[in-house]
Amino acid sequence: MSTHDRCCSIAPYFKIAEGQIDQFKELCEQFVARASSEQKCLYYGFCFQGDEAYCREGYEGAEGLLAHLDNVGDLLQRALEIAEIVRLEIHGPEEELKKLYEPLAQYNPQYFVLEYGFRR
Repeated sequence: MSTHDRCCSIAPYFKIAEGQIDQFKELCEQFVARASSEQKCLYYGFCFQGDEAYCREGYEGAEGLLAHLDNVGDLLQRALEIAEIVRLEIHGPEEELKKLYEPLAQYNPQYFVLEYGFRR
């Protein structure tokens, strides 16, 4: 079975430094505000468990994901001053993931290839 779903999702898991959760959550509000204006952003939000955060986000193809990273690059740098990415997953169809290998190499993500599914 093949899929015509071009969605690319990125799943960063953050470990927030002690005493920095409130500051990190303030940044989350800014991330969400910026992402809400992106044409190719399908969904975006932050989930928390104690001092860990997960950003669930999906985009119309690799171009949408890269546009988002350009849009929030300064916020990401500020977030990385008070938190570290402990796991980074990228999910999507192989032809879209190939477009992300070089631009995301510095983050050393784990890639998952979408092989079966659909999008309504």
